[in-house]
Amino acid sequence: MKRKSFLHVTFVFFLVLSLLQATCVVQSRAFTVGEEREIGEKLLYQIRLAFPLLDDPDLYQYINELGGEVLEVAGVQYFDYRFNIINSSQFNAFAAPSGLVFFYSGLIEKMDHEDELVSVLAHEIGHVVSRHIAKGMEQGSKITIATTLLAIAGLAIGAGALSNALFTGAMAAGQTANLHFSRQNEEEADRIAYGWMKKMGRNPVGEEEMLQEMRRINRYTMGNNVPQYLLTHPYPDERLDYIQSLIAYEHDELQGMKKTDDFAFLRMKYRVLSLVKDGKTLRNYYQSRLASTQLSESDKVMLHYGLSQLDRMENNFESSRKLLEEVIDYYPGRSILLVDLGIVEMGAGNLEKALELLNSAYDQNRNDMWAAFQLARAWELSGDRKKAERYFMEVQGNMPDYSKVYFELGKLKAADGEQGNSAYYLGKYNLYEGRLKLAQHNFKTALAASDTDQKLKDDIKELRALIKRLKD
Repeated sequence: MKRKSFLHVTFVFFLVLSLLQATCVVQSRAFTVGEEREIGEKLLYQIRLAFPLLDDPDLYQYINELGGEVLEVAGVQYFDYRFNIINSSQFNAFAAPSGLVFFYSGLIEKMDHEDELVSVLAHEIGHVVSRHIAKGMEQGSKITIATTLLAIAGLAIGAGALSNALFTGAMAAGQTANLHFSRQNEEEADRIAYGWMKKMGRNPVGEEEMLQEMRRINRYTMGNNVPQYLLTHPYPDERLDYIQSLIAYEHDELQGMKKTDDFAFLRMKYRVLSLVKDGKTLRNYYQSRLASTQLSESDKVMLHYGLSQLDRMENNFESSRKLLEEVIDYYPGRSILLVDLGIVEMGAGNLEKALELLNSAYDQNRNDMWAAFQLARAWELSGDRKKAERYFMEVQGNMPDYSKVYFELGKLKAADGEQGNSAYYLGKYNLYEGRLKLAQHNFKTALAASDTDQKLKDDIKELRALIKRLKD
């Protein structure tokens, strides 16, 4: 894992360094909205190459819908925000220019309630809305898109020697902007998040709980081991005191606020943990939590959900099924649990039962792209490639950045003997995985093939222009 992490951060370093050498310098001034969008577009593809994103439709839709709730009270925005989860054990999150917000799985692991996640979402959006990053760039004597990317790459990587090297390289190249937020920046973002949470009908105690966790981590870490989030978002003690004073002042008002249902959050959290943690460590974690005498019934049920996901990953389908049925009994009407059960049945080879469950989930919520994606997989395993393609196409229409759907479509087209169309979809898969050279090769193959649909060939022209823009 350490070697893999080193390769990830090395990719970031050399990708951004190559951009650094090719980009012209612009004298100190505020970034325009258009330049922020350019930074965001390039950064997203570099993050895709350097770090694995946890972007399955259920995870992506959950965190983006939650972010959308914050944006509804935040008002009109300059950017189309996108929220992503990065597979990394670090306690980190950061907002990049143009409304890109990244959360690390290590940060989510430390949260217990949805309101804690909402408080961080709101805090990061508060930084973007207040243009704290853009204003920080104004402090530099020389600013380029590439040097900005180099500095932000340091935020993405986290604490350590290479992260410091990226910041140093950015400064040596003229980007002297300080991407560590000031006390005033942090107080403003905290105050904004506090107000937005109240407008959303969410108790700002979630913000207090997150700051308490940050303070605890800050006190038990030393020197270079301080998490990157606490380096870029400092002053947890002062910030906690400030929020606690607001909560104390509004105590009576906040007491009457409705408690948030944590089902969707805990499902997302345990899905994430099943993807990033090794089985033994995760099973010990669940068993330790279940031994607590202070857990609510709903918390115990959701820990059983976590165990069901772990059992499924270890091909223990019978146990996974029983645990999931228990969760469904406690939470009737949650169609996404039928998707989870359908995946178990699919893994166990019970395709007829899987299709029944997945069709039921999809019929209950036609906007659930996790249900549509799994339904496509089930039809593919059943041998009905036409139905599989129908649902995969629906997913790509609703989630055009989801790379795995293009891989699946590429497989279907190859199975049908459509080599040109297969190359097109594999090109899009590699593009959205950040592998630009491979994508170029796939697109070249698709253009040369006689059986590639003309509409897809027209799209390739735009995609090649995108790749050229990303490399410039």
